Amino acid sequence: MRWHPVLSLLLILQCAPAASAASAASLNILGFDDMSCAAWSRAKDDPDLRANHVAWARGVLSGHNYALPGQQVAAVSSGTIELNINRYCRENPTGTFSDAIFRMSDQFSGRNQPIRK
Repeated sequence: MRWHPVLSLLLILQCAPAASAASAASLNILGFDDMSCAAWSRAKDDPDLRANHVAWARGVLSGHNYALPGQQVAAVSSGTIELNINRYCRENPTGTFSDAIFRMSDQFSGRNQPIRK
């Protein structure tokens, strides 16, 4: 069976809106101006900024609990949050500490699957 060029074009046009809608949807992170792992590492010497980063992370984990009541992140200490971000950033130096928290929410909630952006 041969495809007619017009049928091929119609098939492409039908798929285009779904593909563009999927690529247009992105995760809007409301955080710090610099969410890089490098910024996280620099904040080690600034206790106030580090505390703000950890408080932001706790808010993300609380938001996870709000959005997914069936997959709750249990109470975790600020030290545990810092250890997890430190490990993630050591393994992913060009990553962001927001991704570290998203991965932590996966691990600690039992979901343990990557976040889909």
